[in-house]
Amino acid sequence: MSRARRFRQGLAWHAASIGTAVALLAVWAVVCQRQWISPIYLPSPLDTWTALREGMLDGELARLTGGTIQRMIWGWALASALGMALGALIGTSAALRVWLQPTLEFLRPLPASAILPVAIAFFGLSPGMALFVIAFGAIWPVLLATVHGFASVEPRLAEVARVMGLSRLDFMWKIGLPNALPDALGGMRLSMTVALILAIVAEMLAGQEGLGNAILLAARSYRSADLFAGVALLGAIGLVSNAGILVLERKLLAWKLVRD
Repeated sequence: MSRARRFRQGLAWHAASIGTAVALLAVWAVVCQRQWISPIYLPSPLDTWTALREGMLDGELARLTGGTIQRMIWGWALASALGMALGALIGTSAALRVWLQPTLEFLRPLPASAILPVAIAFFGLSPGMALFVIAFGAIWPVLLATVHGFASVEPRLAEVARVMGLSRLDFMWKIGLPNALPDALGGMRLSMTVALILAIVAEMLAGQEGLGNAILLAARSYRSADLFAGVALLGAIGLVSNAGILVLERKLLAWKLVRD
């Protein structure tokens, strides 16, 4: 497929995406204008935009958004670092995979919100508690994807590494990591979404300052415009963070795209 044709197809997909978003906004506006749903529960797009703009201009909403983003980024970074390190160790050792598989399968399905009381008992209502909960929930996509990436290295490459006398660390860095990086980056994309969700849950359940707590307070006081403004901000955070991971993925995997 030529570059010009790929460009036209990409442009068409972007136009379709924007058109869909505009159509949904139009439906939302019509529903509010005809008052099919009470404004107490569903504000108009204009009211939502006004609440978002005023919240940003007075600085309060921007401050809360910054707190949520910071909490999400720190939790995601910790989960990614630990997930890749542990995944590399487990993925390069068949014995560790056998020994740890039951433990991993026991811990993996546990919802992070279920360990929130345990985290509060150990850390109190502190930023460390939120960081622990976010990292615990966000580590699994990275860990399991990294384990798969390292474990799926071509056996002949492992034999070549042994013949060349590469240490385990050299094997991880020179052979295992290039093979595992696509899987690990895919896990990091999922992990970022999980980190955002858990940041909001921690703020709602533990009273941490951020968008989650602001959305909860707006819902309790029937300030629907403020509630939807917060939800719109969460969507924007998710969109931008996912785009950032995609850019990082393209840069780190440029060698793979050229080879393919």
